[in-house]
Amino acid sequence: MILIYFQETQKPELNPTFRLVMLVIFFVGLAVVLLSKFYAFFESMYASKYKKPFFLNAIVFKKELTKRQLSILSNQFDFYKKLDKSEQTIFRHRLATFIDSKEFIGREGLKIDDEMRTLISATAVMLTFGFRDYCIKLLDKVIIYPKAYYSNLNEAYHKGETNPKLKSIVFSWEDFKKGYHIGNDNLNLGIHEFGHAIHLNAFGESDISSEIFRDGFNKLATYLQEHKIVRDNLTKSKYFRAYAYTNQFEFFAVLLENFIETPDEFKNKFPELYRYMKQMLNFNFAGY
Repeated sequence: MILIYFQETQKPELNPTFRLVMLVIFFVGLAVVLLSKFYAFFESMYASKYKKPFFLNAIVFKKELTKRQLSILSNQFDFYKKLDKSEQTIFRHRLATFIDSKEFIGREGLKIDDEMRTLISATAVMLTFGFRDYCIKLLDKVIIYPKAYYSNLNEAYHKGETNPKLKSIVFSWEDFKKGYHIGNDNLNLGIHEFGHAIHLNAFGESDISSEIFRDGFNKLATYLQEHKIVRDNLTKSKYFRAYAYTNQFEFFAVLLENFIETPDEFKNKFPELYRYMKQMLNFNFAGY
């Protein structure tokens, strides 16, 4: 008979200091998770009541524009001029951040310059100035053609488009500039296309600004469904061009052009629609 003896091995004891550190890390991590969930719930309730995030700006490392970019912004972008000094500081930081977050690509031999980067990005920053998450995550590329370009997808010439599958927004530079040449005709390619991007982004993200946008858009749609007289007045007035009634995306994009370019007229003609747009965008700047 063969007897085999197994000597019981003692488990090494954990260092008391190490155990304490691990316990502290565990409870701190648990506290952070619980606090973040509580804050998300609290801010959602706050936004539901006040139609805005609990806080809007949290700049840790402020970014600045180049002298050339600042000159273009100050001389060519009217919305920026109407902001107060503190808002201008935030706008510059957001603009510099937006420019750095996107890839700008020229097509058909077009060379990208600071004017293109600054004015196109400033349009996006203006429209999302009431958002906390303002960089429009749906997009990572800005593609620019010299003028209207031919699309093989539908065999037609385009002035601009938003392509979420390719995470890109596309502009004819010639037509983009025309949009700002006349500031009150409610025709602005940059505002229109970024309107599509903001709309699509809000219905694909879960941040608080997207939540506010979705809530406002759904209420606006319900309001129109329940008030036939308002729908009739919309078409009769011809204040919004006919293209607005193509689908819900074109409707919002056209409303956005009118909201930015002729806010007083919009407010006088359709005060409830104006109020919904203002809430969706949390837009309380420059006299709006």
